Amino acid sequence: MLYHININGKLTSVKNARISIFDHGFLYGDSVYETLVTYDGRPFYLKEHLKRLERSAKAIHIKPTWSSEKYEKEILKTLKKFQKLKKEAIVRIMLTRGEGDIGLDPDLCKKPNNIILAWEFKGYPQKYYKKGINLHIVSVRRNAPNALNPAIKSCNFLNNILAFIEAKNKGAFDGVMLNQKGYVTEGTTSNIFIVKNNVLLTPKLETGILSGITRKLVFELCRKNNINAKEANITAQDVLRADECFITSTTKEVMPVSSCNGKKINQGGVRPLTKTLIHLYREHVNKVLGH
Repeated sequence: MLYHININGKLTSVKNARISIFDHGFLYGDSVYETLVTYDGRPFYLKEHLKRLERSAKAIHIKPTWSSEKYEKEILKTLKKFQKLKKEAIVRIMLTRGEGDIGLDPDLCKKPNNIILAWEFKGYPQKYYKKGINLHIVSVRRNAPNALNPAIKSCNFLNNILAFIEAKNKGAFDGVMLNQKGYVTEGTTSNIFIVKNNVLLTPKLETGILSGITRKLVFELCRKNNINAKEANITAQDVLRADECFITSTTKEVMPVSSCNGKKINQGGVRPLTKTLIHLYREHVNKVLGH
């Protein structure tokens, strides 16, 4: 895997990349991050990702040392070789609490660390978009907002990892987590949508989910194209009995779901509204790029 690494503004190789073992991001998961992709070498919705990074940092009381303009400059610098090679990339931006003595007090750390990782991204196999993927509703419950708020895009990912392991052991592409009340929240790295009676439904933010940038874009596309879409409390049975289902994320775009818990959703395959939104999403990307 070809990685380009930027640590506090300095480009380095995988071999030479170093962060102290006393960085609280490593010791305690005390850090936040964003993931974005490029199209034609250009970071997609970069400003929106940086705004969310800022919100996450504020929520855990990390004061960024870089402005949005500085982040943009450093990201473009990190992507320069990918752009020359005309290869698309995933970009992961991390802001850690920084190095400090062992202990939970944030004041032990004097300065945050800014880390940018970029690596080649070829997208997911087209069969996922033509045939759909399999999900599994896992027993691992989503972190409660009043415990560790999922609205914070934190590098503390153990909740999601345990959910993914359970789903993987069931042979699923991804896991879907419920909250403490039994309502559907989200996948381990994605938001989830279902269609019922020609209405597009997705879990409310209050159920305990991340406000996905692609999720928001889907709502915008629905408004512009007279598609009835709304937030709702969704149960596991709602997913299993849905007419259609798909997940969204920056890297997955709009990815159809053909089965859940080993059972076909409707008749399986990729259903009409999902196909429409896949088309509208890619059409929007081309429009943003000026194609």
